[in-house]
Amino acid sequence: MQDMERKVSVVIPCRNEERFIAECVRSIQAADHAGCAVTVLVCDGMSDDGTRAIVADMARKYPSVLLIDNPERTTPQALNIGLRNTPFEIGIILGAHAVIDEGFIRENLKVLDADPSVGCAGGVIENVFDGPVSRRIGAAMGHPFGVGGAHFRTGVRDGYVDTVAFGAYRREVFERVGWFDEDLVRNQDDEFNYRVLQGGFKIFLSRAVRSKYYVRASYSRLYKQYLQYGYWKVYVNHKHRTVTTLRQVVPALFVLFLIVAPILAITVPILRLPILGGLLVYLGAAVVSALQAQAQKGDAPGVLWAFLILHVGYGWGYLKGIIRFIVRGGSPSGSSRSLTR
Repeated sequence: MQDMERKVSVVIPCRNEERFIAECVRSIQAADHAGCAVTVLVCDGMSDDGTRAIVADMARKYPSVLLIDNPERTTPQALNIGLRNTPFEIGIILGAHAVIDEGFIRENLKVLDADPSVGCAGGVIENVFDGPVSRRIGAAMGHPFGVGGAHFRTGVRDGYVDTVAFGAYRREVFERVGWFDEDLVRNQDDEFNYRVLQGGFKIFLSRAVRSKYYVRASYSRLYKQYLQYGYWKVYVNHKHRTVTTLRQVVPALFVLFLIVAPILAITVPILRLPILGGLLVYLGAAVVSALQAQAQKGDAPGVLWAFLILHVGYGWGYLKGIIRFIVRGGSPSGSSRSLTR
């Protein structure tokens, strides 16, 4: 009977997602709820397409689905509004572009029940493509060369990690470390997971916890998105007075190398060969990785381009963040608060 009383809240930040929100909510309704009472809270940033009508219709069909207004229109505010709206024992955060597998909730609960020290459980994201560009972007984002040690994208192994996407959190986690930081337009889940670890909890990734994610099909959007990731990561580091993960600095060092290398090659001739060697090592690794990652023959050039966009976008954003927050001591610019989706 105890399991029957467990309350699970699934919070979905959302704005102008009429293409995806219905399938996302339906996947939650179709999942194994593991004997729990599951409430789905779609926290909408005042959509002006058909999103609100779709969710309202689903709420009439499924009493457990709630449409919640998020007038501030940012992701962390949506998450906090949703989690504070209903009592819960387990809080799950989800993206409107996501579709969960039948065992998503059940397997998350298994992880949390197996080890009281685990405050957050999560799993692996499988990219879903709606065209050749998104397929190539998804391949790059699912390969270690593109995203480093982000195991929730690569699905390399089960085990303890420093972050997951679409985490399932115990209520005690929020009671101990607080809520999502509403100052953060980006990286709010990474920052929160850092506080989860600092609060004495563990984060566990299980490959049995699976979801699909519809990849956005635009190289320009990918660049802007990762530019924001890098920029806001520095803001997180500045707030906590530490570098939360070492892998985050690698793209910034790469971009710094690209900036400095031509100057050094001109002014210090003896360094030309080592600089050329470094560039060739990167290019060689990128080409091999693109060939490994491609889903269809002929995709490798597009995957290679996506690799470069991921690394340069994140690295340049990180350097901009260093200048803005550390060198100048400033706060996030107004333009940086505009989300790229």
